[in-house]
Amino acid sequence: QVQLVESGGGLVQAGGSLRLSCAASGRTFSVYNMGWFRQAPGKEREFVAAINWSGGTTYYADSAKGRFTISRDNAKNTVYLQMNSLKPEDTAVYYCAAYSGGRAWFFNRQKEYDYWGQGTQVTVSS
Repeated sequence: QVQLVESGGGLVQAGGSLRLSCAASGRTFSVYNMGWFRQAPGKEREFVAAINWSGGTTYYADSAKGRFTISRDNAKNTVYLQMNSLKPEDTAVYYCAAYSGGRAWFFNRQKEYDYWGQGTQVTVSS
């Protein structure tokens, strides 16, 4: 079992930056592959970025490539999402999620993830 708590959301102007954090507690954080997803009002939750257990491999949605960076600090049990050049269409609730392993990892599929945080709101004004 692992508990995830996101933080760092807020209101920012277009072109600005935010860094989201996801702090994990419970079982050993370093065994989990981690993902960030987001859900905008009236839309389905979508994949944003993912990182493997060691931090050596990362994946991004096309909408995030070149603007967002996912990273992790296993010593701090935390995964980050650095978001630059934010756009109004990035407005959403952002969730982090943990994949516990034991099977092939389809990193962009919500159903792959075993644990979820409560989400943090990101609002980008134009």
